[in-house]
Amino acid sequence: MFNLSKDAMPPTLSLADVHRLDAAHIWHPYAPAGIPTLPVESASGVTLTLGDGREVIDAMSSWWAVVHGHSHPRLVAAAQRQAETMSHVMFGGLTHRPAVELAQALVEVTDPNLTKVFYSDSGSVSVEVAIKMALQYQRGIGHPERTKLLTWRGGYHGDTFAAMSVCDPEGGMHAMWDGTLARQVFAPAPPARGASADVIAEYVATMDQLITADIAALIIEPVVQGAGGMRFHDGALVAEVRELCERRGILFIADEIASGWGRTGALFATEGLHPDILCVGKALTGGFMTLAATLTSLKVSDAIDSPAGGGALMHGPTFMANPLACAVATESVRMLQEGHWRTQVPMIEAALQEGLEPLRHCDGVADVRVLGAIGVVEMTEPVDMHRTTSAALDHGVWIRPFGRLIYVMPPYICTPGELATICAAVTAAVAPGKEAQ
Repeated sequence: MFNLSKDAMPPTLSLADVHRLDAAHIWHPYAPAGIPTLPVESASGVTLTLGDGREVIDAMSSWWAVVHGHSHPRLVAAAQRQAETMSHVMFGGLTHRPAVELAQALVEVTDPNLTKVFYSDSGSVSVEVAIKMALQYQRGIGHPERTKLLTWRGGYHGDTFAAMSVCDPEGGMHAMWDGTLARQVFAPAPPARGASADVIAEYVATMDQLITADIAALIIEPVVQGAGGMRFHDGALVAEVRELCERRGILFIADEIASGWGRTGALFATEGLHPDILCVGKALTGGFMTLAATLTSLKVSDAIDSPAGGGALMHGPTFMANPLACAVATESVRMLQEGHWRTQVPMIEAALQEGLEPLRHCDGVADVRVLGAIGVVEMTEPVDMHRTTSAALDHGVWIRPFGRLIYVMPPYICTPGELATICAAVTAAVAPGKEAQ
């Protein structure tokens, strides 16, 4: 038994120490070491309390994950209950109740076709697993020559190597890796939301021509392309793409890491479309901790488990099915099943439309678009990160723009007043002075 006294705990770092040590030792994502960052002391509900005492609204849901708000009592209680029993155990040759309960919940809320669950540590790894599934499946059914993935431009699927290979190879964040990544097949960027049936049909015909004998699967982010550009497209297009996969005998992989769990106004953007493989993450635990899952059908798992398919799925993260994460995720899924998001997300959508639409005609704005609990202001030129975030912080809101995009993905629990504050902050970032008019 361990008995760590309070006196044995390490001293708390001062705010100055945090700044100094962070700059000296820590890399943050997509930034050189030493770039100034904002310390966060605590988080509750939609609010981040910064080291200097300021309280700001987390309009990003901390990268789209904290849908129930920070430190939700039900998620905290689920973690505490599980921590008292077992925080981690290897998943090779062992199992545990939290993993089984979560798998049962996932099978219940996703497509009826999806009955097998593989756990991993992050969304990017869940995509890696999905790609392995597709390749092993094709081996299992006698098509080892099918080794490539088809996708469309403008997509983003993560930062690990196989996932990077299906991100946009030119306009995306991983262009520097050209020549070292596996070469996949890319269709043009999908037509924007509101495209006519003729435009969709023409696009799918173009995609059809790209399905050669070496294509194993098609992978897309359905309805919303996330970090590749925050572009929206029609569900009708996704349905046509799914039918194309069925007709051509390749697998359909739906990356719903960002779009899943109600963010677009449906629990999953592929509801009723029967993906062969589904990747989920981010809001899976309500943003409480990292966990992802890749779900597939019995057809796929049987082929993988066959001798020709390899006899087993060849992947095994150390923290796979971590009991703490599974227990929290099960509670998060239960909360989503209760359905409050079905009224929260449309309310957010209406508020963002009302608050952001006036920016459409501002100087430097190329487009304003809203879908579900997603609001995007696309600029004509790259955004000045420091100026934009500072302007929003001055209005009590944390945002994290990228490229030409200033966007928000608020927690579902935001009130109308908080959403109005978010829209005012975005307005200040886009058109200084306009929010006071």
